[in-house]
Amino acid sequence: MDVNAIKTRQPIIELKHLSKSFGDQILYDDVNLEVLPGETLVVMGGSGSGKSTLLRVLMGHLPYDGGSVRIHGREFADYSRRELNAWRLMVGVLFQTGALFNSMSLRDNLALPVREHTDLPEELIQIMIKIYLQLVGLRESIDRMPSELSGGMKKRAGLARALMMQPRMLFYDEPTAGLDPVSSAQISRLILDLKDKMDVTSIVITHDMNTAFRVADRMALLAEKRFYLVGTPDEFKRSDDPLVRQFVDGLLDGPLSPQADQQAYEADLLQKKVLFNR
Repeated sequence: MDVNAIKTRQPIIELKHLSKSFGDQILYDDVNLEVLPGETLVVMGGSGSGKSTLLRVLMGHLPYDGGSVRIHGREFADYSRRELNAWRLMVGVLFQTGALFNSMSLRDNLALPVREHTDLPEELIQIMIKIYLQLVGLRESIDRMPSELSGGMKKRAGLARALMMQPRMLFYDEPTAGLDPVSSAQISRLILDLKDKMDVTSIVITHDMNTAFRVADRMALLAEKRFYLVGTPDEFKRSDDPLVRQFVDGLLDGPLSPQADQQAYEADLLQKKVLFNR
């Protein structure tokens, strides 16, 4: 996609000076980001950096402490319950595990959200199920149970279910986590295919750099409680910033590595020795 072209469009989501804490732990401090129509934005960061938490904030499941979250130009905190529910129905979510109901076949897993939120006739629902399972390569597994599926198949089934409400946005939470390289490549191809076929806007949460570079129009790196760098894949590849290079190249040493406070460590050991000798 031409990134310069999508930059001229009004953002669907705008984060400005966003802050979020859990007790004394500050997760975000002055986070700023835009999500543009039609793009696939990949959000990256280390474990515990707040990638999945960001999706919970954007779904309205988790309040933010300060700053602004604007959806279609309107402050998210001002949404009524009806408006919030309408927004959630516009967004399809692929969870890390696929989040299928183990007691239901794939057919019933896919039918559930449509039966719950619409009055579409059952005949049409069954047609939609076959269409979306075909799209992810699982139509022949329509009556299988989740326990009969591999990890990659569960992810694809979860994606088919996320499409049943015909969303305008897709949130992918670690879509390739725990998958072998071939299954990961299949999921990446699906992400690209869905953007072309359905013209959806996507946020992909991942720390898998192969997936990130395959699917991204733009990339955003969460580090040091903010978006440290937002840019195109080429901008990330060309960056000589030590923190960016450590994350992208998977280097052992660098700004993201734990820095031991040697003096505090020695004092802690000495204190424990004193207590032990009493």
